[in-house]
Amino acid sequence: MITEVDDALRALVREALGEVEVAFDAPTKDWAARRNAPTVDVYLYDVREDVKRRSHGTIERRAEDGTVSARSDPPRHFRLSYLVTAWTQRPEDEHRLLDTVLQTLMSLDALPREHLVGSLAEVGADVPLTAGMPPAEDRSVTDVWTSLGGELKPSVEVAVTAPLLRRTRRELGPPVREELLLGARSTTGDAVDDERRRHRAPAAADRPAPAAPPAGTSRPPRARKRS
Repeated sequence: MITEVDDALRALVREALGEVEVAFDAPTKDWAARRNAPTVDVYLYDVREDVKRRSHGTIERRAEDGTVSARSDPPRHFRLSYLVTAWTQRPEDEHRLLDTVLQTLMSLDALPREHLVGSLAEVGADVPLTAGMPPAEDRSVTDVWTSLGGELKPSVEVAVTAPLLRRTRRELGPPVREELLLGARSTTGDAVDDERRRHRAPAAADRPAPAAPPAGTSRPPRARKRS
């Protein structure tokens, strides 16, 4: 799931900026010192479940003929928080790159469907995206930079809430299409008679009609309680 979100974000950045280098490394001082080309870094720094989106029940998977072929538990949704930064020789160029990335992501409410692959495409639901919003309440941008050991740098907070399929898929056998044969046996296991009856669900036309209520009443009379 994380790799698929990474691929979608990489595609969006390259669509906006062309063949600029896109990295997913931690922007430490050592990493920054090795940069020799304009780079947009999309650093994943936090992963946590969005418990408000947790649901219960069962998801049914159907075969081409419409029959249920498998059942699974609903996916869990996780919020992936990215720190997006631009790295060039001049601050003005970094600001230009960040501005383009911000405008591109701000125009979207979810990852485009054409960029969803693997499990993201299998779920078939929107993958919400936000850009420029504050980080989680127990996080701050300065805390992230402090933990990285680097100097504070202009950045864009990007969050993607993606579904994670759980490995609880249960394959089902094919539906029973043969008629049920009914017979009788004694307590010793011997057949009482050789006659076997075939049982099938009665057609709607063959089902007995419900009994009509007594004349002058709209519903069956209630039993009286004994005193």
